[in-house]
Formats: sequence, C-alpha cells, structure tokens
Amino acid sequence: MQKEYTTEVILDASFVIAYLDIRDKWHDVATSVYNQLRDKNLRFLYLDCVMNEILSVFGKRLEEKGLSQEFRTKLHDIKKLMPKDELIWTYTKVLDWYDEILQIMEKSEGRLNFHDALIALTARELGIKYIASFDKDFDEIKWLMRIKGEERIKEDSESSTSSLN
Repeated sequence: MQKEYTTEVILDASFVIAYLDIRDKWHDVATSVYNQLRDKNLRFLYLDCVMNEILSVFGKRLEEKGLSQEFRTKLHDIKKLMPKDELIWTYTKVLDWYDEILQIMEKSEGRLNFHDALIALTARELGIKYIASFDKDFDEIKWLMRIKGEERIKEDSESSTSSLN
C-alpha cells in the first residue's frame, strides 16, 4: 500500500546537517521537527544542490576536527536518507534560471547564495510552499514558508514574512 502524503517540504542543507550530526547545536531541534513532520505525513523532498552542500559541509567539518575517517559512515547515512533515485535534479535548470538566480541574490544583497536561490526557484516551479531550514534568509522568499522549529508546524496558517518578489 502506497503512503499518502498531505503536503511536501524541501529539506535544506542546514536542517539535514543538524539532523544527521549529533554534535550540531541544532541537532535536537532538527530531530524533533523531522519526527513531527514525518508523523504528519509530510513528504520530504531532497534536491541535488542540497546534497552537494551537505557532502561538502560534512567533508570539511570532519576534516577540521581530525575525523576524516568518519566520512565514509556519514556518507552512508546521507545516502540512506537521500537515495539517488529520490533526488530532484535542480542543476539541469541553472542555465534557464541563471538570471533569476542572480536577481534573487542581488535583491537579498547576497544573504541568499546561489544554491539558496536555486532551491527557492525549484520550490516555486514545483508549487512547494515549505522548507525546513535554519537559514533565516529563506524568510525573504515570499512563496516559501520556513519551518525552523516546532512552533512553526503548529502555526500552519501563519503567513510568512517576505520582501523578495
């Protein structure tokens, strides 16, 4: 029997990293929110550009802590959470969206980076309203509501504050 989902949420790199890294300051919050979202039958969406960020951050983080030998285990955990066949391939849209990506970056004065803008445009293209992220700069995207903690899940009807078009 196929699982029925009520809505979809993009999981951003900051959220997934916190969820997977028990040493991360946001780990407990991310775990609690992840479990609540899963229990509410929200479908998690994983983007290739988010995978890129996650792998890069974990590689660097483990190297800086002298724990590079842990990368293989972390890679296994990431691949289990975000299987290749479940990734949404956003990089194929970069050429078409390049100018708009740069516009978003410019309007946010660089607070939203290239990947953030790509994520935002992907959400708009797919009609996705929610992103789980600890990156407050996503609050500037008018078509996205950022889930950052348990209080946001309960405030489903609350409209997001935004300044970008």
